[in-house]
Amino acid sequence: MAKTPRIGEQAPDFEPPSTAGTFKLSEHQGERVVLLFYPGDGTPVCTRQFCSYRDRADDFAELGATVVGISAQDLASHEAFIATNKLNVPLLTDEFGRVAKAYSAHSRLGTKRAVIVIDEQGMVRYRHDHMLGLDYQSVDDLKAALEALPSLA
Repeated sequence: MAKTPRIGEQAPDFEPPSTAGTFKLSEHQGERVVLLFYPGDGTPVCTRQFCSYRDRADDFAELGATVVGISAQDLASHEAFIATNKLNVPLLTDEFGRVAKAYSAHSRLGTKRAVIVIDEQGMVRYRHDHMLGLDYQSVDDLKAALEALPSLA
């Protein structure tokens, strides 16, 4: 079954609460946005993933994109995850899985690990769906994905 939205399609809008206030995708037109879907706060792989971004904060900041994490945990869980690990990525709540479903980043077990890059015009330009969720995309992987996109400026 094909993952939707596909590359070249309009990204579905959403507006969940986050650790940095409400995040509405359509308010980020004119920016590149990286959606990091992940299974859960405090799990071993997710902790390694987000700590790797924290540990390379300067490189991460140079990506030139708005980057957010999305999973099914509530805001209190996200805030504790950030505080415990001193993370630098805002986390969006998707308690009912609506955003994950809209982006084909869900399964019967919950949110699956996936990366979706949305361009300045709100179009999906890149997606990477992790088969098992036991690995993640590094800062270098994200940088390469963003650098491969055509510049609209």
